[in-house]
Amino acid sequence: MQYDVIIGLEVHAELKTKSKCFCSCKNEYGSSPNTNCCPVCVGLPGALPVLNKFAVEQTIKAGLALGFEINRTAIFERKNYFYPDLSKAYQISQLEKPICINGHLRVFDKDIPINRIHLEEDAGKLVHSGSETFVDYNRGGVPLIELVTDALKEPHMESADEAIEFLTKLRQIYIYAGVADCELEKGQMRADVNISLRPKGSKEFGTKVEMKNLMGFKSIHAAIKYEIARQKEILDDGGKIEQETRKWDFDKGESFAMRSKENAEDYRYFPDPDLLAVEISDEDVARLKKSLPPLPDEIKKKYMSEYGLSEYDTDVILADKEIADFYEACLALYPQPKSIANWFTTEVLARVKGGAGLGISKENLVWLIKAVDEKKIQRLSAKEFLADIWGTDVNAESEAKARGIMADLSSDFVFEILDKVLKEKSSVVEQFKREKDEKILNFLVGQVMKETRGKANAQEVKEKLKEKLGI
Repeated sequence: MQYDVIIGLEVHAELKTKSKCFCSCKNEYGSSPNTNCCPVCVGLPGALPVLNKFAVEQTIKAGLALGFEINRTAIFERKNYFYPDLSKAYQISQLEKPICINGHLRVFDKDIPINRIHLEEDAGKLVHSGSETFVDYNRGGVPLIELVTDALKEPHMESADEAIEFLTKLRQIYIYAGVADCELEKGQMRADVNISLRPKGSKEFGTKVEMKNLMGFKSIHAAIKYEIARQKEILDDGGKIEQETRKWDFDKGESFAMRSKENAEDYRYFPDPDLLAVEISDEDVARLKKSLPPLPDEIKKKYMSEYGLSEYDTDVILADKEIADFYEACLALYPQPKSIANWFTTEVLARVKGGAGLGISKENLVWLIKAVDEKKIQRLSAKEFLADIWGTDVNAESEAKARGIMADLSSDFVFEILDKVLKEKSSVVEQFKREKDEKILNFLVGQVMKETRGKANAQEVKEKLKEKLGI
C-alpha cells in the first residue's frame, strides 16, 4: 500500500546572549560544572526571576527572519514536570501567548507552515559516567527558542531529505540573523521529530510517533528513514501504530520505545506569578526588523544577479557564514566576484573542510588570486604555493619572489623558449605535422613548461605553439 508521510519538527536553539534568560549568570559553553549557577537558575526558595530583555529581542528577530507575526503581548508560564536536570521541577516557558506565531520556511518548492516560536529556559545536562550520573546545571536557565512546525496544515514535510533541508536552512537563518550560533556538537541546536503515516489520499491523520535523542543531522536523517520504514512494515502487516516516544540509537541504527503516550502529558501550565506579561510595541518590532542583517535568500539573489555567480557556487559559499564573510572581505579588496569564487569553492573550502581552518589572510589570498589573473603566476604553481603558506603568517608576495615562482610571460620570453623547444624536438614536430595528434602537442607544451619551471601559463603556451605550427 502507498502512504502519505507527515513529518513535524520541534527545534530548540540556544540564543546568542551573554547572560541567562532570567538571571545574570553567564551563558557560556565549556565552563567547569556548576560554576555558572545562582539561586535563581537553580530555583532556591525566595529567588525571583528577572527577564532578559535582549533574549526577548533575539526571539523577535528570529521570528521576523522567518516571516512570523509578533504577538504584542506575550506571557510566560510554568511547565511542571519532574526530572533530575530540572532543579526547580518546572520550566519557565510559553504556551498560550508565545512571542512569535504563524511563520513559514521554504523547503525545495514548498512553504512549510510553522506554528510558533516561543522563548523558554533550557534545562541542565545529565553527564553519565559508568554506573553514575551527574548533573551540571550550567546550561539550566540558558535562553532557548523552540520552533514548532504545524503538521496539521498543508504542505507537509514528507521525507528525511525535506526535514534536513528545513533544519539546514533554519540553522543558516538563525546564524545569519545573529540570534544563535547553532553549533550542533555543543548541543546548541536540537530537534525532536514527529512522524505519522496514512493511506495515500486519506484526510485522516495517522498515529504520531515522536523520536528523541537526535544529535546531529545524520542521526535525524537516519532516524526518519528508519521510522518511516518501521511504520510502513507494521501497517502493511495489518498492525496498529502505537502512540509513543522512541529513542534513537545511532550506533545500532535503530530506535526503541521509551514510553507510551496514550494521552498528551499534563504539564499543568499556569502563568508564572513572578513574571509580568511582556508588552511588545510596533516601534520595538520596526526597530528590530530594521536591525536584521542581510539574510541568506537576500544575499543569494545579490550573488547571482549582481555578481553573476552560479547557484551552486552561491550555495557553497553561503553554507558557512565565516566563509561568506571572508569572501566579502576579499571582494572588498579585489572586486572580481567570479575569480574569487572559483578559488573559494575549490582551494579554500577544501582546506577548511579538511580541518585546516581559515589559515590565510584576505590580503595574501587576494594578492595570489590577482597574480594568477594577471598571469604573473601559473595557476598550478599558485595552488602549490597556497598549500605551502596556508597556516603561516608570511607575506605572500615577498615569499613568491623569494621562491622564484613569479612568471615572466612577455611574448619575447615565451617565443624564445618555444623556438628552443621546437628546434631541439624537431623530430617530434615532424611527427605532429604528420599525425596531428593532440597528445604530441601536449608533450611539446610540457617541454616548454619544463623550461620555464612551471612559470608560464599552459593554455597560453599551447596557443602560441599552435600559432608557430600553423594551426
